[in-house]
Parts: sequence; C-alpha cells; structure tokens
Amino acid sequence: MSVTGTATVGTVWQRYVEPRLWPTWSPQIRSVEYDHPRLRSATKGVVRTFGGLGVPFTIEEVSSTEHTWRWRVEAFGLPLRLDHGVRAHPRGCETWLEVTGPPVISRVYAQAATIALRRLVRRE
Repeated sequence: MSVTGTATVGTVWQRYVEPRLWPTWSPQIRSVEYDHPRLRSATKGVVRTFGGLGVPFTIEEVSSTEHTWRWRVEAFGLPLRLDHGVRAHPRGCETWLEVTGPPVISRVYAQAATIALRRLVRRE
C-alpha cells in the first residue's frame, strides 16, 4: 500500500525514525517502550496499543540514505514483517508499506495502517 501527502520526505522520515513520535500519527499506538531516541538496526522494543496491550518488536534494518526501514512484530502470537519507506512525490512525499504475514492479521493491520499513513504524510 502507499499514500501520498504534502509533508516533506524529511518530516515523514523523522516521524518514522523517532519512536516517541509514533503515537502522534498512528492512532492504534498509545506508547512505545524503546531504549534509543532513533531507530537502530537489531534493536527491540514494545508498542502499547489499545487497552495497554504490549506488542514486542524488533527493528531489523534502517537505511537513512534510502529512507527505508523494516521491523518484525508479534501480534497475538502471529509474526508480521513490515517494510516501510518514504520518497519524494510531486505533491510532497509518498510513503509505502509492505506487510508480510498470516493473511487474516495482515489484512486487519493494513486497515489500521492506512489511517496511520494518511496522518503520517500530512503537513502540520
């Protein structure tokens, strides 16, 4: 899936790589427990969602030059791999997401992610 918006690539990339900012654009995320101010490859954390449910994650890869990152989460005992990226677009930027995992959880996540990505690319 991909979404375009009027925010700059730099703004969106900052919103991605600073986990403390995730709750500002992703309504399903209430808080993030992560030991680093910016995403780093081969690190772990926990995303808190509705009702305080903790979803563990591992950051697998981050490329600041390509504006891409990949993480793995385990939701309800089911693994998901999420590949994210942001690139320039004539209107501002485009962000994309590829979800790999069991179809039922991938579809549910994709619906929530669409809302979050639309908020992510808004200029504020």
